[in-house]
Amino acid sequence: MEQGYSEKAYRWNREKYSSRRRFVDIWSFVLTLMFQLWLYNKSWSYPGGVTEAKQAARRKTQAVWIRTTLLDLGPTFIKVGQLFSTRADIFPGEYVEELAKLQDKVPAFSYEQVEATIEKELGKKIPELFHNFEPIPLAAASLGQVHKAVLHTGELVVVKVQRPGLKKLFEIDLQILKGITRYFQNHPKWGRGRDWLGIYEECCRILWEEIDYLNEGRNADTFRRNFRGYDWVNVPRVYWRYASSRVLTLEYLPGIKISQYEALEAAGLDRKAIARQGAQAYLLQLLNSGFFHADPHPGNIAISANGALIFYDFGMMGRIKSNVREGLMQTLFGIAQKDGDRVVQSLIDLGAIAPTDDMGPVRRSVQYMLDHFMDKPFENQSVAAISDDLYEIAYNQPFRFPATFTFVMRAFSTLEGVGKGLDPEFNFMEVAKPYAMQLMTDMNGSEGNSFLNELSRQAAQVGSTAFGLPRRLEDTLEKLERGDMRLRVRSIETERLLRRQSSIQLSISYALLISGFTLSATILVATTKYVWWALVPGLIAAGLSVILIRLLLRLDRYDRMY
Repeated sequence: MEQGYSEKAYRWNREKYSSRRRFVDIWSFVLTLMFQLWLYNKSWSYPGGVTEAKQAARRKTQAVWIRTTLLDLGPTFIKVGQLFSTRADIFPGEYVEELAKLQDKVPAFSYEQVEATIEKELGKKIPELFHNFEPIPLAAASLGQVHKAVLHTGELVVVKVQRPGLKKLFEIDLQILKGITRYFQNHPKWGRGRDWLGIYEECCRILWEEIDYLNEGRNADTFRRNFRGYDWVNVPRVYWRYASSRVLTLEYLPGIKISQYEALEAAGLDRKAIARQGAQAYLLQLLNSGFFHADPHPGNIAISANGALIFYDFGMMGRIKSNVREGLMQTLFGIAQKDGDRVVQSLIDLGAIAPTDDMGPVRRSVQYMLDHFMDKPFENQSVAAISDDLYEIAYNQPFRFPATFTFVMRAFSTLEGVGKGLDPEFNFMEVAKPYAMQLMTDMNGSEGNSFLNELSRQAAQVGSTAFGLPRRLEDTLEKLERGDMRLRVRSIETERLLRRQSSIQLSISYALLISGFTLSATILVATTKYVWWALVPGLIAAGLSVILIRLLLRLDRYDRMY
């Protein structure tokens, strides 16, 4: 059993689940998390006063607690946590770092359950299907486990069997999560600028796809066809006669885990060549077919005896649409020219930024990023550093990075980390440079000068803008005549005065209520023999006094801020 699992973790390791029990467990986690987030912003909760170091330590502690609780809650939340580890544009860096450590190695289910599942899905008993079937699994994960077997024709295979009751568990958990998502979407603070319902739908889609083993088999076949011309990439073949939505039989391709550096050296394999091949394989996925492995962590990549890359687990795949490439080119041109406006517009077109009435803060953030990053040559950049700084800039901004974008960035960062483990001098950007140059060349056309092409494109854009200018002026004048033109002016001084006036009015209301309850308590004490009746208005008055004091302190803090 994986160390760190408590008895609570076994509650979901069954075929039948209690909806009420899951409701209590899940909402207990959410309410506890909300209380911790509320307490995080309270200065009085920090002994000796609040400091940045204390807040960072508390975020780290909260992140560890979230990770361990998600493990205890089971498969649905393990997968959701892994998906959220790609959303550094939404969650603090400490949370993302801990969620990235989520490993779905969980206690295995029994061989009797494996037999029952295979017989139900494939219509035959194990001895009829396989010449030999090892009852002890090679590995157990949150969604299923893998057994080694031999077909009657002699081929060595691995059989992936889904965990019993998983679909029922997903239905219960996702229904509860939908209610939680709606709550967060309507929350005045946490719902502002966040598409929680969209994130929920994306998680549901990915989760349902990942537990459909027929879909995983099709992904494996597509991935293998895309690399059929590269002998240094191996992808296991699917045995469709022994496959269903809950059972998948694959070719057995053993290898050395890519992160087991000593074992690779002992086998006489070139670590530097492996690092470059890993990066090249991923770049080929993105640029050639647009169909890429969305979860390339070290457990899903191995090295064969002859040095070829072996890819496993095709449940989570990504696809880049054809129209995205042009948008990415516009972004690249804008970055190369340090044109923040062009980058922002291209990101809006890609759906990475939600357009708002005031795009000034977004443009300033992007321009800062361009000025900060472009001081270094392309090949000297670090993917991890760029993505971390990008997400830090995007945090609490109206950015909404699509899942494809975040999967690609996480994959790049993972591969860069693996590459540096294999070769300390490895630089992912250096490997990517010729591919990026080729992409730019292809997008500009093989004929003619790329500079002239870009110049002609910009001239055409200017011409189009010039022809459309009279119509835009006419529309503006019509709006002015109809009174539809609105002018928004923000005055910080006015806002401060309005906030102060509102706080003063609220303070007066609290003071009147305190006076009324205090007077009531005094009258009860003086006129009745049941003195304890005076405790009720007295306690209410005391509670309102605490709220009034906090309101006055906040008012004083606002005055010092402005």
